[in-house]
Amino acid sequence: MEPTLPLGGRISGPRLAVMLGSWRQGSRQGAADLAAAIELQVLDGQLPLGTRLPAERELADALGASRTLIGGALDRLRDNGFVASRRGAGSWIAAPGRRRREPLAAVGDDLIDFTHASSPAIPGMIGAVDVARRELLGHLGDHGYQERGLLGLREKIAQRYTERGLPTTSAQVMVTNGAHHAFVLALRMLAGPGDRVLVEQPTYPNALEAIRAAHAIPVPVALDPTGARGWDIAGVDAALRQAAPRFAYLVVDFQNPTGLRLDAEGRERLGAVLTRARTPVVVDETLVELDLEGDPLDGPPPLAAFAGDLAICVGSASKSHWGGLRIGWIRASEDLLGRLVSARYAVDLGSPVFEQVVFTELLGDEGWAALGRRRTELRGNRDALVSAVHTHLPEWTFSLPKGGLSLWCRMPEPVSSRLAVAAAGHGIQIAPGSRFGVHGGLERWIRLPFSLPPERIDEAVRRLSAAAAAVQGTPRSLDVPIS
Repeated sequence: MEPTLPLGGRISGPRLAVMLGSWRQGSRQGAADLAAAIELQVLDGQLPLGTRLPAERELADALGASRTLIGGALDRLRDNGFVASRRGAGSWIAAPGRRRREPLAAVGDDLIDFTHASSPAIPGMIGAVDVARRELLGHLGDHGYQERGLLGLREKIAQRYTERGLPTTSAQVMVTNGAHHAFVLALRMLAGPGDRVLVEQPTYPNALEAIRAAHAIPVPVALDPTGARGWDIAGVDAALRQAAPRFAYLVVDFQNPTGLRLDAEGRERLGAVLTRARTPVVVDETLVELDLEGDPLDGPPPLAAFAGDLAICVGSASKSHWGGLRIGWIRASEDLLGRLVSARYAVDLGSPVFEQVVFTELLGDEGWAALGRRRTELRGNRDALVSAVHTHLPEWTFSLPKGGLSLWCRMPEPVSSRLAVAAAGHGIQIAPGSRFGVHGGLERWIRLPFSLPPERIDEAVRRLSAAAAAVQGTPRSLDVPIS
């Protein structure tokens, strides 16, 4: 029986080539290398089910490979259930679970996920849930729809902004289903197909995917990942004048993935540039509470303190408290927030009440104390990762971040995508540097999170060292057990 035709979009050969990056691991295994690289993109969610693949000739031209190699890779993917084909209709991404297959990379049962920069639930979560169960009684007589969010939670979020140096009222806050939801709402309101959006390079991959899904065009301005220069404010000014983006998306507090933080003087200059160009800015503050060197209240004021009513701040409980809570927020002027509320009706009708009650409890005195302990724990994890990289991968370099959840490491060779493929065979999943670039690239860079416990971090880096040695074609210096 022939496979059913999918309902999905098509990816071009050049776009797939950018996603795959430097996929070759060895000249003798070209078909296997290409198949493994495509499998990685499927498992990572970058090639959704139903995506139509380019024709063999188009893909061969884009990759600079022979059609024989392309055909061999597709045969492997078909054998393993990742690709389905039909004469006259081409090939598309299929569900591998529908066919029994041998994995392209043997990872064992003890797989270490080094792709997510996020921690388990903060201590005190169960206590907050117990309190919320009682508090929920006061809300059950209501209809439950809160398009702006519970007043008590909005007041606490507004208070935190005021304490950080940005006077805010509850009327300037809307609760959302995470910071990414907040960003998508702002994106829908501010930009449409063909519009440009200024972003940092590198930046948060899911923001790039949201921009592309809206058929907008991300315009990158490079960061200095060594930390010596950080944000190129003159470059931002030039991009605003030349590209005329509809808005900018920036992460100025422990930037993802570099960990950089813009100081107060830089924020004042950046705010002046944005104000002069009359360019709205969405400021992602998801990591602002994860200051590992001091109290977050002692940090620089929010960028919105310098950009005025053009700024839309988005935040989240996901990195500081728990990703499973799915509570975020938008802080903006009352005029902008009113427009965002109206735009929200096309997407959803409000955030879950119970989760809001839980998070309101976590923003009490005991919750702030627990967050302080979380920062201490993450500081220990960061130092453990630094030690592990120095020990097992001494040729890798990085700038020590003062907060956030990851190291942005520079490798001596441009092998990030190849390393991501090879790492699976050593029981570790990593995100290649190309995921964080507007047009791919960044093959000398890789993000390593420090959200795992220290002993797990050391084991992860040991495995990564073995994978790196294999990619570079050098003998293993360590015997790395896969427990």
